Amino acid sequence: MTRANDLSPLQRALDSLPHGPEFRFLDHLTELVPGVSGVGDYLVREDLGFLRGHFPGHPIFPGVLLVEASAQLAGVVAQSDPQIPALAGLKLTALRNVKITGTAVPGQTVQFKAIVTGRLGNLVQASAEASVDNQVVLRAELILSGEPPRA
Repeated sequence: MTRANDLSPLQRALDSLPHGPEFRFLDHLTELVPGVSGVGDYLVREDLGFLRGHFPGHPIFPGVLLVEASAQLAGVVAQSDPQIPALAGLKLTALRNVKITGTAVPGQTVQFKAIVTGRLGNLVQASAEASVDNQVVLRAELILSGEPPRA
């Protein structure tokens, strides 16, 4: 069994996600500038049950889950800022300028990038991008919100 203090700082940051394993769409965090930016990846596995219906015979990873994975990465980046207390219950609140320009299929790895572009109180603004085989498949601006820390 691995103890928390035996984990790398990147793995500890990724493990801060509140999502259960069934709804976590980041396998690895490969870069992190705490509170500023991060890069992570996710392998689209063939055994994902929802792929059987999306689409039968030609499965693709749903675009909405590309957005979700981007929000998860943006949350990890925002919550890792050592100068700003973490926001409780941080969640995706709004989307802007979302463009899904490609897909991922089983066996492909999606690379996600997120940059925190602004903060205001309990709101976090981030830009995100997802790529497969060095081709951008998603660009989005995300707004996350959470409960401010209690004084």
